[in-house]
Amino acid sequence: MGPLRSSISHIYFFRNLFLILMSASISLLLWNTLRRPTCSERSSLPLLTEAFYHDVTRNCKTYVTDRGFVMMPLSVEERDFPIAYSMVVHEKIEMFERLLRAVYTPQNVYCVHVDQKSSEEFRTAVKAIVTCFTNVFVASKTESVVYASWSRVQADLNCMKDLLKSAVQWKYLLNTCGTDFPIKTNAEMVQSLKLLNGGNSMESETTVDYKKRRWQYQHNITNNIVVRTGVTKSPPPISTPMFSGNAYFVVSRDFVHHVFDSQEVRALLEWERDTYSPDEHLWATLQRMPSVPGSNPPHIKYHESDMNAIARMVKWSYLEGDVRKGAPYPPCSGASRRAVCVYGAGDLRWLLQHHHLIANKFDPEVDDVAIRCLESYLRFKATYGSSGSIWKKLRNEKGLHVP
Repeated sequence: MGPLRSSISHIYFFRNLFLILMSASISLLLWNTLRRPTCSERSSLPLLTEAFYHDVTRNCKTYVTDRGFVMMPLSVEERDFPIAYSMVVHEKIEMFERLLRAVYTPQNVYCVHVDQKSSEEFRTAVKAIVTCFTNVFVASKTESVVYASWSRVQADLNCMKDLLKSAVQWKYLLNTCGTDFPIKTNAEMVQSLKLLNGGNSMESETTVDYKKRRWQYQHNITNNIVVRTGVTKSPPPISTPMFSGNAYFVVSRDFVHHVFDSQEVRALLEWERDTYSPDEHLWATLQRMPSVPGSNPPHIKYHESDMNAIARMVKWSYLEGDVRKGAPYPPCSGASRRAVCVYGAGDLRWLLQHHHLIANKFDPEVDDVAIRCLESYLRFKATYGSSGSIWKKLRNEKGLHVP
């Protein structure tokens, strides 16, 4: 296969791809005809290495062309609505490039935070890639990220600060990690963000009792593990309640400015430093503080679940089941990691029916077909739009509903 696995050179490939994606029997078709051969193929086709990227980025003009990056705005609407990204990564350089390529447009701006624990080869490969773009850069300050610790929040804060210094007057900020992948085109993201009308979108709900311990007690890091102590913390320094959510957010530029300008927010940030998994309650709490731009009131009527927010689509293994019997989503067709679905190709039709901008998790070593199908789907849709003659032909051919 050529350098760009998501090549769009043959229109019939896309025709067949969409017929499969929109078919009622997608799970069976993709599983039987795509996924299994690719798994065996992957055993003899390892991920692209850091050395590969050091080599291909020697000539940036050739690199961005051969690797299929979109190097011009695809519409005036997109050009006039730049988006900022905070990208926190630590391994699998090929997956980083594929994520960057999937969300890249020249009018946006991208801050890449590379974990201090990452290998030197990975760090230099990331730098080699971002050097080929004027609107992509490595965070000026990096952290050694420990799972469920403050360092994950700090990584995003570092990028936030750098992005505010950028000459790009971006409208919204999205944060991503190395296992994310978009399920919307940049044009669709712009349309969704405009509908927010200055508001933010993220999970923010009442904290269940067992999760309150995460911020009621002090925590220390021992051997790269966050450990709860027996020391009770002082109450949070805010007048509104604490809320729970997840690490992912879609926030306005004004929200980001407020994070650094508000004394109340700075006090909360400092208080959060020794909590467990602060990214899962800090952003959710900020989203319910009346003084924060784009926030929602703290009243229960304004709770927002991860399914209703647009920030991230995540499938939790303990919630999967028969949708006809009340489960929020069907079983994962890929694999589970830390109780989260690593999506397989059989999940794509379900994913594409939702309004989220990005989904988590993807891993080419679990199911590369899922990622390749999304790459092809998004590139085709970004190139031809959703109302052109090709889409009409697809709709008419079998009476399909194409998202």
